[in-house]
Amino acid sequence: MVKIKNGTIDDFFESAIETAKEIDKNQKVTPKHTIWLESDDLLKILKPQRTKLLRYLKNKTQVDYSKLLKELKKSPSSLNADLELLEKYQLISITKEINSGHGIKKVIKPLYPKEKIEFRAKI
Repeated sequence: MVKIKNGTIDDFFESAIETAKEIDKNQKVTPKHTIWLESDDLLKILKPQRTKLLRYLKNKTQVDYSKLLKELKKSPSSLNADLELLEKYQLISITKEINSGHGIKKVIKPLYPKEKIEFRAKI
């Protein structure tokens, strides 16, 4: 499970210190898939169009940019803004591949396919 939490850099380091203490005590450390976000960015990701995009990508291995445009009925500028934010927090990767005979195509790959993504907000 991937946890997306809002918090500050201090929250991140507090979590890292807890993990370091487990290591010091020779305890088994369970991998934590936690992504820390500033509150404003968490709210941006939670916008309906972005959560729709995350749901769309959830069970895919990769999707061509042009297919995303058509399927989600978005403008290129809107889709680019969404993808840029998701890539910033390492929820997706964007690569360019050769499109046989037609130049280069943009490919979007979810970095946590088929994993549950949980959003947690602390106020």
